[in-house]
Amino acid sequence: MIPVPREEFRESLKELRVDVESMARNVLGQLLRALDALETDDDEAARAVIDGDVRINQQYLALESDCIDLIALQQPVASDLRFVAASFKILTDLERIGDLATNLARYALAGSSEVVSEVRIRKIGETAYSQLRDAVNAYVDADSEACRAIADRDDELDASCQNASEAVVREVIGSESDRWDVERLLDDVSRLLLTIRDLERVGDHAVNIAARTLYMDDGDASLIY
Repeated sequence: MIPVPREEFRESLKELRVDVESMARNVLGQLLRALDALETDDDEAARAVIDGDVRINQQYLALESDCIDLIALQQPVASDLRFVAASFKILTDLERIGDLATNLARYALAGSSEVVSEVRIRKIGETAYSQLRDAVNAYVDADSEACRAIADRDDELDASCQNASEAVVREVIGSESDRWDVERLLDDVSRLLLTIRDLERVGDHAVNIAARTLYMDDGDASLIY
């Protein structure tokens, strides 16, 4: 392999940042559509999210290949290497969030739950969405302070998810045995708990993105776990 000229390499790094942002915006769109589908029981929107996952996977594979080529062709050092390596890992987080959005769309297709009236999935989803959006913006802007703030905010999402899961268990335990069809009850409870879990995982991936961005910009690995 013949190394590319330094100026061309620097331009390739700029293009990589733009391409990662493009994939991130697509993933954000997927997540928002999935949340809308859950809230409105919109089967068409849910199917659009599921179908759109193919594009996310294609973007991921193409950009993963670009990262490998940048490392192999130029053998970057120091900050450039951190940037490519961090971007590579961020792409993995984005692809997994795309998978989680697809999961949410499938839960929407399965039908709305009537088990727990006090659980507000949309509110939890909006918290996870805003955390991801801010992590993406921190990557684009190379904003170290925003990265640290995102990690600090994750406790809020974790607490909301914990409270929601407890609410599901509380209402099921306190319900009368003949209130619901048992099979439907089990399906609804399982789907609700999976929904809550997947939204919490979106937040975890957003923190990963923030942590990798912080390492990329400052060499600070304190948030990586």
